[in-house]
Amino acid sequence: MAKSKVLVVGGTGYIGKRIVKACLAQGYPTYVLQRAEIGLDIDKLQMLLSFKEQGARLIEGSFSDYGSLVNAVKQVDVVVCAISGVHFRSHNILMQLKLVDAIKEAGNVKKLKVTVHIVQRFLPSEFGTDPARMGHALEPGKVTFDEKMTVRKAIEDANIPFTHISANCFGGYFAGNLSQLRSLLPPRDKVCIYGDGNAKGCIMQPDESSNALAKPKDVFLRDDAVGLHSVHNTQRKD
Repeated sequence: MAKSKVLVVGGTGYIGKRIVKACLAQGYPTYVLQRAEIGLDIDKLQMLLSFKEQGARLIEGSFSDYGSLVNAVKQVDVVVCAISGVHFRSHNILMQLKLVDAIKEAGNVKKLKVTVHIVQRFLPSEFGTDPARMGHALEPGKVTFDEKMTVRKAIEDANIPFTHISANCFGGYFAGNLSQLRSLLPPRDKVCIYGDGNAKGCIMQPDESSNALAKPKDVFLRDDAVGLHSVHNTQRKD
């Protein structure tokens, strides 16, 4: 059976580049959206060229060019979005609403009298703590969870097959800074403890998440949220 064609949007970012590498390593026909917005970023351009040398196909597209998004998603079976939504750097999460519309417009095709989605699965940019369980979150992180829930609702309203990946916390963002929300650097003067200090969590390495994501038999199971937990870190709060 032929493997699914996978389009990665945000393929040069912190988690996106790892998803691209994992999909290539697993042998999936891998497409990466080459956005015009990064045209002057030499590091990201070199990364895209490196992906191309490894076998990825670059597709030109932009969130400011809706037609290019529709054209891109028509070429693949699975769309994985990994654009940044980090609360202290950028708020790009709601840009995915254009991607949802593009997937919906790409439409369905009839095969043997059965309706088949052109895009068989959409994985929006989540990969962190499950936003459905974060209604009590504090600012500045709360805005990210709220925006992710807005995207979830749009996906469901559009009847697009989806999988939400929850990988809890990445060590690069929450270990070295002792989970302080406004900096990645270790605190020098004080440490803020949220809640009563007794809540347990799970710290993931990004490569663990991307490698698991690239195995559809494990995560492309249903229209639901799939939680990933590190084999090296079993502490969690249900």
